[in-house]
Amino acid sequence: MDAGFWGGSFYPKNGYLMTPVITLEPRWYYNLNKRISKSRNILGNSGNFLSVKTSYNPNWFVISNYDNIQIADQISIIPTWGIKRNIGNHFTYETGIGIGYRYIFAKNVGYLENQSETALNLHLRLGYRF
Repeated sequence: MDAGFWGGSFYPKNGYLMTPVITLEPRWYYNLNKRISKSRNILGNSGNFLSVKTSYNPNWFVISNYDNIQIADQISIIPTWGIKRNIGNHFTYETGIGIGYRYIFAKNVGYLENQSETALNLHLRLGYRF
């Protein structure tokens, strides 16, 4: 699920929405051998990576505090660089940044033209491994 929040002087109240997303992000961990040669931990793919995050947001349903909200189907392709590291035996953290392309099928929800734009992938994740 993707989520969004909005508010400000142009909207009568604050809002939120959640919508399904299908994401595929193949990764290449390019420095695992270097980490091994320096006796660093690679457990749980601890290392630097390059990825291509590909996401599709369909207009299947929207959960929101507003009624009758639709989103336009959209697809994005974002090359990303990131790092993943372990904290102790069970916790991990990951951060990444990438810039790519998003295409929005706006005609499907009543707009005159579809739209394309630059997309940003900026993330910080914490994880727990069992």
